[in-house]
Amino acid sequence: MAEKIIVLENIDPVSFYGVNNAYFNAITACFPKLKIVARGGELKIFGSKGEVDDFESKLISLISYYHKRGRVTDDALTQIYHENAAEVHDGACDGDTLVYGSSGSVIKARTANQKKLVALYGSCDLLFAVGPAGSGKTYTAIALAVRALKNREVRKIVLTRPAIEAGERLGFLPGDMKEKLNPYLQPLYDALNDMIPVKKLEKFIEDGVVQIAPLAFMRGRTLDHAFVILDEAQNTTLAQMKMFLTRMGKNAKFIVTGDVTQVDLPHRSDSGLPKCLDMLAKIKGIGVVEFNRRDIIRHVLVGKIVQAFEKEEKRSSGNGAAAKP
Repeated sequence: MAEKIIVLENIDPVSFYGVNNAYFNAITACFPKLKIVARGGELKIFGSKGEVDDFESKLISLISYYHKRGRVTDDALTQIYHENAAEVHDGACDGDTLVYGSSGSVIKARTANQKKLVALYGSCDLLFAVGPAGSGKTYTAIALAVRALKNREVRKIVLTRPAIEAGERLGFLPGDMKEKLNPYLQPLYDALNDMIPVKKLEKFIEDGVVQIAPLAFMRGRTLDHAFVILDEAQNTTLAQMKMFLTRMGKNAKFIVTGDVTQVDLPHRSDSGLPKCLDMLAKIKGIGVVEFNRRDIIRHVLVGKIVQAFEKEEKRSSGNGAAAKP
């Protein structure tokens, strides 16, 4: 008689076992000679060594599928437990897939510049992604970060952005520090929620595997084995950019995203992002991807709105130039 204990790490037992234990019951039905006891995230299996080993092998395949897709499906159970597939073949999967969303949706680079960002990731430890709102800069960067974490390329994800709307002086806002900062960091939470199941993300945040904080909190840190994203970088000064970029530690990946047309600093010329692009663009190991309105994948009107603002800015700058003696 063999005994085996399997711990389901970073797995929500409710979603893994299914509603009313439907998936768990389907699995155990395939091994009638085994005694299988589930207690939360721990499984105890009793039976002959051969059957216990077979059970473990199939469960590992199912766990691998769960980590990729964030859920268990009937098709996965059929392929693993009835067709003896070591790996589930999903028609929705292709070489461009970055991660599977919390709902099982495929998340991948969809535009030319999004694909360029993904391609440069392999050869550059520091990437700049600049361009208009809605072009997928931050979303693609976060998808790359989640993929790196799932593939154990890094140990943690750190997401940051300057809380410039409040000048990073948040004392006058109501609530504790988390409540003060959440409005500025919510877009990052939204993207993560698309890619990591809620309970799993909560656990990651609790354990420090995923960290979301304003830029001011980065000072003094050295970020080793981390995937770090600075969002809304157009709202940083050159000194802040230097502070952030020098946080890079061993085996770290940094992506900086921003839109140089949406600077919220008191003086637009104070933005450190365009200055950094000029200073660092030719350094080997640093990549720059310039997104444009053709990359915008939000509502169709967003692209037209961006185009209208671009025309107005050109017209205004042209009039200003003409008015000068």
